[in-house]
Amino acid sequence: MIHCFGLAAALFAIPLALPALALEPLGPPGAPASAFPDPDRPVAEIIAPLWASEAERDAADEVGQVARLMDIKAGQTVADIGAGSGYYAVRLAERVGPEGRVFAEDITPLYLAGLERRLRKAGLAQVTPVRGEAHDPRLPAGSLDAAVLVHMYHEIIQPFGLLYNLAAAMKPGGRVGIVDADTIPSRHGTPLPLLRCELGAMGYREISVTVLHGGSGYLAVFEPPAVAARPAPATIRSCPDTVTRTNPRTR
Repeated sequence: MIHCFGLAAALFAIPLALPALALEPLGPPGAPASAFPDPDRPVAEIIAPLWASEAERDAADEVGQVARLMDIKAGQTVADIGAGSGYYAVRLAERVGPEGRVFAEDITPLYLAGLERRLRKAGLAQVTPVRGEAHDPRLPAGSLDAAVLVHMYHEIIQPFGLLYNLAAAMKPGGRVGIVDADTIPSRHGTPLPLLRCELGAMGYREISVTVLHGGSGYLAVFEPPAVAARPAPATIRSCPDTVTRTNPRTR
């Protein structure tokens, strides 16, 4: 899962001959997608494993900004949800160090095959590729100090299911950071009012929202609910997509 703006082939070429990985999920299955309402908004198509060149993002210190704002430290366990090319995963591995761990989760086998090759070449044993599902990252329960979802929230087919199941993988006091553009999903972004509504519907508490330097969009940090405090799937209601409904041409 990830990313947008159609830059994929030139930025991160993955040979089509690579076989799909038979990766096993690391956690038990969570609540099924059918238990949750569909989002009342467009869902952007997955186009590419990288949304901008790595050199441009490094020049803006994108990962450094996110890591500092989320207080990601050495020795922690972090998940990159929708890891794509592994841009965040390899840099977060440096941040958490050899005593930490990074789960690089994605749902696209081709991206995971390229990511595994990249990790082998870099010798990053603390990064584990994980094949998840669109509604469930399939990560170990209570394992994560932090999770990042970078320029892919607008591509999640079942956001309520993913947020519900992701909460079960978080440690108490863990942080979930969402990096996205403050625009409509059809333009590969998530308006902040819509993001706040959907996260709030799942019991996530907003900690901060910061506009990132270098044109990377915003970082919204949330504290997920405790497992026992998650809303029952049958009680969840989709958030009205007033942003795109007011301009039908944007759908």
